[in-house]
Amino acid sequence: MGLSPRLTGRATARAHHSPAASAFLRKFEPLFAGREVTGGPLLIATILALAMTNSPWAHVFERFWDTPVTIGFGASEVSHRLAEWIDHALLPLFFVIVGADVKREMATGPLAHWRSAAFPLAGALGGMLVPVGMYLAIAAGTPAQPGWGAVITTDTAFGLALIAVFANRLPVGLRATMLAFAAVDDVGGLLVIAFAYSGALDLWGLVAAVIALGGIVALRRIGWVSSVPYVLLALVVWGGVLESGIHATIAGVLIGLTVPVQPRLEQHDFARRVQGRVDEFRHAHDAAERADDDEEEQQLRERAEERLGYLHEMASATREASSRLIEVLTPWVNYVVLPLFALSNVRIHVSADLLSMMGSPLVIGVVLGLVAGKPLGFLTFTWAASALGLAKRPDQVTWPMVVGVGALAGIGFTISLFIAGLAFGDGEMREAASLGVLLASVLAAAIGYAILRSCAEPGSATRAPAET
Repeated sequence: MGLSPRLTGRATARAHHSPAASAFLRKFEPLFAGREVTGGPLLIATILALAMTNSPWAHVFERFWDTPVTIGFGASEVSHRLAEWIDHALLPLFFVIVGADVKREMATGPLAHWRSAAFPLAGALGGMLVPVGMYLAIAAGTPAQPGWGAVITTDTAFGLALIAVFANRLPVGLRATMLAFAAVDDVGGLLVIAFAYSGALDLWGLVAAVIALGGIVALRRIGWVSSVPYVLLALVVWGGVLESGIHATIAGVLIGLTVPVQPRLEQHDFARRVQGRVDEFRHAHDAAERADDDEEEQQLRERAEERLGYLHEMASATREASSRLIEVLTPWVNYVVLPLFALSNVRIHVSADLLSMMGSPLVIGVVLGLVAGKPLGFLTFTWAASALGLAKRPDQVTWPMVVGVGALAGIGFTISLFIAGLAFGDGEMREAASLGVLLASVLAAAIGYAILRSCAEPGSATRAPAET
């Protein structure tokens, strides 16, 4: 959780030169430089989008994102607005990370035991049912009723970023709990999109996606290493899901869940297999340095390069594919995908008419469902599951921390905004729903941060190290 080891070392060295600046920056670096998906760039993009949509250039800004983009091949073509292509083609990359990360936590992490995994699953169930119940209690029978899906999901990026602020002052199991809870929430939201907000399903698209997904699983079974077939099949899964009428983000989760979380080669096997090749490389390299004949030197260097290639491949085999995939995708998701999503989807025109809707069932329902419904549902369902012996609270995770995670789950930014657009289209109702989501996300972030800060153990994680 938090910064990578290299960045941690840089921050420690920087503290010797400027302790005050280091202490300040260390509080915010996890929002931008963590190993996981972070919320800093998304936050900046959101502020920029709000500023642009309420500026004299709002029309030009929105028209840019509404520009039609057409992809054609022969007589066939697919045309969507630029904002829709971002939703359909880029946002699934974020959910590939979510799917792979959740699988890793449940296979080898703090949620590996079924009772530990059942804890966030129970919380996610409550975190969906209670908010929807609260929303419908206020908005049922009104024009705002279709927006109930906006209170189901959790914004994983912001939630994990706020937990990462506390670095090692919170137990590892807390991040895993938040991740699993948010992932199940997101899957629930995607299923709601698929069945409540989508049109007629194209079964042929689903068939193509299922066949391609089966192909990925089959390649894994036979131990296929090259990534090219996996990428091509993943594209077919994405295209099939998109063509079916289900939102393409569900393809991201499915692809992420197929990524292996175990290395192809354990480290003790690596040490046993490569020692001889290391000796061979050293001998070939030393012999090449002493060779008088150019042809002999070339042969020896080629032999050394061959040994290096073997060592490189064997070293790669000691890392699980999920870690490599997350490492490759995370910078793109942090600095491209999520900011573009915010820039293209946050369209809240602050006006007297919009502010007059603050007391409407739509805004109140969204705020109440996310800010109160999420923590209440998460706490009550996890407590009930634990009391019945169906779930086990992760080690060192206290009930106040559980409440803090439930509060952070009220940050429903990314998919909540997307569902609001599906529910109401473009217009005043969508803007009111987006305003409710924005207000709820700010309140939930502040409440969750305050709770977790009170739970975090004092330590050196947020203080500059002493001079040595």
